Amino acid sequence: MTKPILLVLALLGCAGQALALDRTQLDDRIRLLTAKFEALQRSPDQRVPADLLRQARGVVLLDRFKAGFLFAFQGGGGVALVRDKSGHWSPAAFLTANEASLGFQVGGERNFCVILLMTTRATEALTGSTSNFGGEARGTAGNQSSGVEGKFTDSGQAALIFEDRNGFYGGVSIKGGTLSPDNRANEIYYGRYVSVRDILFGRKVASTPAEIELARQLSAFSKE
Repeated sequence: MTKPILLVLALLGCAGQALALDRTQLDDRIRLLTAKFEALQRSPDQRVPADLLRQARGVVLLDRFKAGFLFAFQGGGGVALVRDKSGHWSPAAFLTANEASLGFQVGGERNFCVILLMTTRATEALTGSTSNFGGEARGTAGNQSSGVEGKFTDSGQAALIFEDRNGFYGGVSIKGGTLSPDNRANEIYYGRYVSVRDILFGRKVASTPAEIELARQLSAFSKE
């Protein structure tokens, strides 16, 4: 029982750290996600194809941790950006990811996930209080990545998911996952309350240097 207890304590520790968020930490979060995206794209057998990236109307970058024994919890966070008709990327909206599983579970895993939203209607799903998502990439051991067709079940719109997994996680489970706006992080980062719609579609905030660099990477890897 020692390992499950330690995992619970680790998750509680992460929650405590989240309470102390400041803008510098959120800038660092964007830079870390940018670095992970760049590393994924530099790997020939793991990268998101440029033609798919060019077609995407939006992108979600998630860094998630999964751990459990019998009952599993997966949490994490990330950012979403959408592209306007002229091809320019929006500022980033912070999101949280949550998933619960019930069944036989063993192991622990951390993974970086890229979700391509292939239509404008699919990006609209991000503006709700929660969005269900499915179509997870396969692979549970070592560093693996694959893209599969998925969809936001709230809107029925197609998405493509690419995942780079680290660690081992296996078992049979019943899953349910959601993406939700991280309103507190968005308020801290932009200095006032702004909705996800305001950030992604209303352009009511200006992009920060960290966001500009992420947008630059997305555009660069769309052209290769």
